[in-house]
Amino acid sequence: MSGFPHISLDITMSSSKFEKGWKAQEKEPFGKQVRETVRGPQPMRPQIQKATQQLTGEVNRLDQAMNRLKQRENSIFKKAVTAVQAHDQESSKAYSNELSEVRKMEKIVTQSKIALEQITTRLQTVTDIGDFAATIAPAIGVIKNVRATLGEAMPDAQGALGEIGAQLNSIMVDVGQITGTSFYQPENSEEANKILAEASAIAEKRMAESLPEVPNNTGQSIFTSE
Repeated sequence: MSGFPHISLDITMSSSKFEKGWKAQEKEPFGKQVRETVRGPQPMRPQIQKATQQLTGEVNRLDQAMNRLKQRENSIFKKAVTAVQAHDQESSKAYSNELSEVRKMEKIVTQSKIALEQITTRLQTVTDIGDFAATIAPAIGVIKNVRATLGEAMPDAQGALGEIGAQLNSIMVDVGQITGTSFYQPENSEEANKILAEASAIAEKRMAESLPEVPNNTGQSIFTSE
């Protein structure tokens, strides 16, 4: 698996309408409309903080999963090297195939972790500047795709990510009601795709730099990751 699946559904906003609406708010006494949005009947700030805390928890879970995968990788790697040294081609091939699968899982977990870290940072910034929808919309798309991508590597993460995505979607609806901004659901989100592409590229680089290859008895590698 070379990267994230294509986004089939994402929630974003009409940026021009939101910008006009937000600028209109800024004409009011400083902080008046912002306070109403952040601290009103349906306060946004606590909801976003809750979502970021949950995302941080998922990032930590991905770290733990990566540690387990690394331990498994190291064990298989040693067995593969021992098989090569013993000229056991059948075993060395089997271990190399198993190693390839583990490293594919590592890549999935790594790029998912990077993507979640990126949107967590953005959401933490949102609580300071109030630029809600422009940041939350692509975050929902990223979470949707990470959730789908982790289906094989960490199926237990799907429930938590689904809940976080639903919370952010609820925030989007609340912001729309409070600010009078309309929202729509395009097929794709350029910003979400950008975040996912960057995460995939960083994961590729990290994997290429950190993974040793199993040598064969001629000194050449018998393992190539895809």
